Amino acid sequence: MEALSSFLSYGIQLFGDLIQWLVEVIGHLGYPGIVGLMFLESSFFPFPSEVVVPPAGYLAWKGEMNIFLVILSGIAGSILGGLFNYWIAVRWGRPIFEKYGKYFFITHESLDKAEIFFARHGHISTFTGRLLPVIRQYISLPAGLARMPLTQFALYTALGSGIWVVILALVGYFLGSNQALIHQEIKKISLALIAACAVLVVIYIIIYRKKHHK
Repeated sequence: MEALSSFLSYGIQLFGDLIQWLVEVIGHLGYPGIVGLMFLESSFFPFPSEVVVPPAGYLAWKGEMNIFLVILSGIAGSILGGLFNYWIAVRWGRPIFEKYGKYFFITHESLDKAEIFFARHGHISTFTGRLLPVIRQYISLPAGLARMPLTQFALYTALGSGIWVVILALVGYFLGSNQALIHQEIKKISLALIAACAVLVVIYIIIYRKKHHK
């Protein structure tokens, strides 16, 4: 138990040091730093947005940055990262799956079905996917694999990412450098977003089935 407690204390301290480093990096690089870090977060690199935008929001509260430019920079980085993943999937995704997919029980028919699915439901999938933990980093890949219309993809990526970035920026702005409280509130908000997305998807399915039936 003592070893576990020491490990947890070390982890908390390490996380605190990371946040402090990010505050310094963002403060030094400014808005391009936010764009760059959010680009990493939205691509396939495991870099959580929860440790990027709140420190920038905190700097906005201190008067060192502008909260609106923080939000715009975060959204811009998210869109660019999403487009990067989308481009990778378009460029190499389908040929790789067509060549090696049979070893993972992926057929041409399943790829065609995925393409049809995103053609019909790509907007709701992309929008809700950008609001869900883990999924937000990778929703661009199936969208690109199915060649979802680029304009539509960028629009719903911006909408979903915009909501998430605004939440993170305001959490950092109002809670400051209280990392424990920030982590707690983001966890609550994430659960609320999961529930909201589930309700939204159910409503979408009901409306879609009614239209399809007609």
